[in-house]
Amino acid sequence: MPLALLALAIGAFGIGTTEFVIMGLLPEVAGDFGVSIPTAGLLVTGYALGVVLGAPLMTVLGTKVTRKRMLMLLMGLFVAGNLLSAIAPSFTVMLIGRVVASLAHGAFFGIGSVVAADLVAPDKKAGAIAMMFTGLTVANVVGVPLGTFVGQAAGWRITFMIVALLGLIGLAGIAKLVPDMPKPQGVRLRHELAAFKNAQVLLAMAMTVLGFGGVFAAITYIAPMMTNVAGFADGSVTWLLVLFGLGMVGGNLIGGKYADRALMPMLYVSLGALAVVLALFTVTAHNKILAAISIALIGALGFATVPPLQKRVLDQAHGAPTLASAVNIGAFNLGNALSAWLGGIVIAAGFGYTSPNWVGAALAAAALLLAFLSAALERRGGTAADTAGRGRHAAVEPEAAVQH
Repeated sequence: MPLALLALAIGAFGIGTTEFVIMGLLPEVAGDFGVSIPTAGLLVTGYALGVVLGAPLMTVLGTKVTRKRMLMLLMGLFVAGNLLSAIAPSFTVMLIGRVVASLAHGAFFGIGSVVAADLVAPDKKAGAIAMMFTGLTVANVVGVPLGTFVGQAAGWRITFMIVALLGLIGLAGIAKLVPDMPKPQGVRLRHELAAFKNAQVLLAMAMTVLGFGGVFAAITYIAPMMTNVAGFADGSVTWLLVLFGLGMVGGNLIGGKYADRALMPMLYVSLGALAVVLALFTVTAHNKILAAISIALIGALGFATVPPLQKRVLDQAHGAPTLASAVNIGAFNLGNALSAWLGGIVIAAGFGYTSPNWVGAALAAAALLLAFLSAALERRGGTAADTAGRGRHAAVEPEAAVQH
């Protein structure tokens, strides 16, 4: 694997830390600002919606500069947002800081996925994407638990200061290691937008929203669920997040490996098993050992879907994958926002802290149904619109292959 993938993984590490560390700090943040846990959950929803908005916006702006420069600018925006969160005098200002940081997220992973895939041979693309996302998963083993521990011991503001520092390290890594690729040429915005006429691209994005949304339905409220239902001490949340992160690392690498061999079967297995584990988590959350095992499995099964879904979007988008890739990252976070919001609703309605697990199971099951539908359409040769779309993309694909 090219050394440039390490730089992408460094940036992903910083972004992954800020995205997930809030899960373990919701009670502390809620207490400091005097808001409820469901209201504090808006910090998750707001971040996720910022990714959804920022992914296409920043990617379109990025067509005016080289990919390396755009990645550096995105990391600068990420640092600014986390600094604002760290010094926020009110909940509203912190929410704004979260949104500012999130604007960089989708475009970074979207552009990074294209760069990673283009650095390797065709049969290694999913593995290269998984390597970049390893930074995101390792953040959940190291960055998130450490940030949770620091936040609980010294205050959550210190955690976000550290996250801003991670962003600066990521920025330096990109400047040093990512090759100075030329500005994209030939593939224009209309070519990028044409990918969204492909039903398979839209189905893959819908699977992303629902499948990964299932993970966040449970994990967003992991701290109150584990302390109030399973009976863990507040400090144990750190180690539970380590288990979740270890599961993510393993699932991401397995998903990358098998997506290059059997992409759709990998999705069937991971989505189906995820739905089952989430449903069982409603029961296993009452037992410390079973709850810990469930958390690790949710991380593994959830992230086993990331490389195959991202690769499927790149494959189906043909010669203009950059915008589709970034929007699919936004789709992951749209799922996060949807599930965090739905989880907050069922908790506020009085169904208890385990009720978001049922929401997650239903979302994952719906994603599995879409995977079967996507495969059925593919066997039938796709729709007429897809065929027309492929014809349009074929004209630009040779040029795109050169510029990528």
